[in-house]
Amino acid sequence: MFDFKISGKSQRKSETKQYDLIVVGGGAAGLTCAIYTSRDSIKTLVLEKEATGGLAASTGLIENYPGFPEGISGLELMEKFHQQAERFGATIQEFEEVTEVEPVRKGLLRVHTTEAVYETKLVLLATGSQPKQLNIPGEKELAGRGVSYCATCDGPLFSGQDVVIIGAGNSGLQEGLSVLNYAQSVTFVEFLPHSPAEKILQDRVMGHEKSTFYFNHQVMEIQGDDQVTGVMMQDRESGEIKKLAASGVFIYVGYSPDTKFLQGLVDLNRWGYIESDAEMWTSVEGIMAAGDVRADNPAQVSIAVGDGAKAALAAREYLAAL
Repeated sequence: MFDFKISGKSQRKSETKQYDLIVVGGGAAGLTCAIYTSRDSIKTLVLEKEATGGLAASTGLIENYPGFPEGISGLELMEKFHQQAERFGATIQEFEEVTEVEPVRKGLLRVHTTEAVYETKLVLLATGSQPKQLNIPGEKELAGRGVSYCATCDGPLFSGQDVVIIGAGNSGLQEGLSVLNYAQSVTFVEFLPHSPAEKILQDRVMGHEKSTFYFNHQVMEIQGDDQVTGVMMQDRESGEIKKLAASGVFIYVGYSPDTKFLQGLVDLNRWGYIESDAEMWTSVEGIMAAGDVRADNPAQVSIAVGDGAKAALAAREYLAAL
């Protein structure tokens, strides 16, 4: 059991809505949990600071999710998750950001958002992760003016143009496949001396007539005034500086967990991911975690779905014992 400190904070709303379970994050893990719990008549609220779907919704084509032999767009798949959760009675509120989770006592937690304060018996943290930034000159200044972190979202803007994709892992190559359909050329720049992506993706992209790869290279600067015009990169072995002309730059160099608001609440690893056990429980009683925000968890939709289902079963058992 864990000790809770009774908070003296006053409620910001005269009427506090109460739930059995509040899910923080509306991606694959959070929505799966909501499907299970709402179907079990567990009063469930999903809070999502953006639109539901998470990173999966920005993926043009998901081919390795079971049940869709021809693949399915990430957006369409996540819309189905959303609809299914609502069908069973889950309340889903988009564009409402959670700022604090406040344990009060066993069976009571307060969830503070930018809009209200809610009370709940359980909380599931399924906030996922966000794309990492390079923090190099030009990246911030040219964001939205040629610099993007979502080729599925912005790639069509560069039809017939030269594009650079930074990062040749699974995300970079998967998104690069869609860009190759309409760009004049796609150049991949990878820090490592090889691609860490799945072989099937490497085979598809590396053999494409429009693709070029620079391994063991580091991008130093994104150039342009009002719009991206190119990137400067350095050969990590020879030290040679090279310039690539481009109208668009898509960045895929990993992800960071969305856990800043949880500092000091639950145990996090050194990268900020939530430590949890096999049943999804964190270091604080009444708080679970699921999906990409968990430590040592591969960023896969099917794994996030499994996490969400396991969290729902654990929640049912926990609530029945209260």
